[in-house]
Amino acid sequence: MDYFLHVLILIAIYTILSVSLNLISGYAGLLSVAHAALYGVGAYIAALLALHFHTGFLLGVVCAAAGAGLISVIVAAPSLRIHDDYFVLATFAFQVIAFSVMNNWINVTGGPMGLPGIPQPEIFGITISSQWQFLILTSTFAAAAVLLVRRLVNSPFGRTLKAIREDEVFAQALGKNVMRCKIQAFVIGGALAAVAGTLYAHYITFIDPTSFTVMESIFILAIVIVGGSGSIAGSVVGAVLLVALPEALRFLGMPSSVAANMRQILYGALLVVMMMFRPQGLLGEYAFRKG
Repeated sequence: MDYFLHVLILIAIYTILSVSLNLISGYAGLLSVAHAALYGVGAYIAALLALHFHTGFLLGVVCAAAGAGLISVIVAAPSLRIHDDYFVLATFAFQVIAFSVMNNWINVTGGPMGLPGIPQPEIFGITISSQWQFLILTSTFAAAAVLLVRRLVNSPFGRTLKAIREDEVFAQALGKNVMRCKIQAFVIGGALAAVAGTLYAHYITFIDPTSFTVMESIFILAIVIVGGSGSIAGSVVGAVLLVALPEALRFLGMPSSVAANMRQILYGALLVVMMMFRPQGLLGEYAFRKG
């Protein structure tokens, strides 16, 4: 039962990550491979505040979201002046830089040794310690993230993002501030990723840079692509599928080293199949392809 609850908690955390990336990539059409970096920024901010300043959980969430949002502005403002493949390369560069900082700023992040002993969250005097409690907590935040993004994409702001995604020049001709809308989408997505990072840090009670690599960014992007870009429901389905399905390999009696490689093969095969036969994903409306 504990293992089952653990998988459900991870699904809730990855639902936040996939929904937030879908806002950036699926609705705004900005293919980013830096989401794990923002996820890690949130985790480290929350962990450092909790360890050194004994900050409460909810305040840590707010600070992590604000910090990741600020960094998102710094990254997005210059990066969004370029397009398509060049923007992907810019986000990749940020991902590499962020990982290097996490891995080498030993006095702050602990470097490869990470940050152990992160306290479990306490909300209104109640310490969240059991997995049932963590499941309720992460599910609540996941539901809030889904509702927030759904409200955004169904608003005039969301319709503007879709217009920019389909034809940026036409959106500009309609008088829309394209740059501002792109930055806003990137900042909101980054802030939500930081919330997921806060939940992850307090749940695992230990973080290190290996949880926030470029492979993690690609995995989150794979969830969006497989589930469906430009679809909130697709983000949820993708999170369930790509988090839960590979866990079934544990029950086939494979050694852990082999199972880890099989997961990567499975992810790659799913991406290839989806891009060949259904590039918009299972429930998506937007395909990551040109022409």
